[in-house]
Amino acid sequence: MKTILHNSRISFIIVLFIVLVDHASILAQSRLTEEIKEITTESDQPNNEAVPGTIITSGNFERIIIIRLKHQMDVLAGLNEAVKQEQIKNAVILSGIGSLTSYHLHAVSNTTFPSQNVYYKESKPTDLVSLSGYIFDGRVHAHMTVSDEDRALGGHLESGNLVFTFAIITVGILSDEMDVGRFDDKSWR
Repeated sequence: MKTILHNSRISFIIVLFIVLVDHASILAQSRLTEEIKEITTESDQPNNEAVPGTIITSGNFERIIIIRLKHQMDVLAGLNEAVKQEQIKNAVILSGIGSLTSYHLHAVSNTTFPSQNVYYKESKPTDLVSLSGYIFDGRVHAHMTVSDEDRALGGHLESGNLVFTFAIITVGILSDEMDVGRFDDKSWR
């Protein structure tokens, strides 16, 4: 009985070691070094009392467009091309789906200013499960979620997300007069 228990413990330790090594290699493949990006020198200053805690603007969609990106197109480049071609100033990226041959995104990695980002980049087949975000003053600010057979990963869209089969993105265009240019300014607090 002691031999069986001893062999079971050894087997458990070996399996645990294999799982940990495999998990570490997955993280090492896709996680890049952290970069600190400071937007302003005021980023570590306390909140400005003159900036309201909640800011609301309202309007209607003037129109909705659907963008299709073909094989090997970069998702961010395709979005930027559509913004330029359609002369979009302000919009909501309502949805996006598709498949990719490579992905590149970043996520925030700390909770104090200045904010720090960790970048994930890998060439492998993945599904573009969702894409959403905004276009502020002609500038794309989008987030995405990708998945493969092992995990899902989400964050800020970067260049380097190459389409495999296709990508379809739906955009609701807002009035040019809407004042939303600072909505994603992290120093406006």
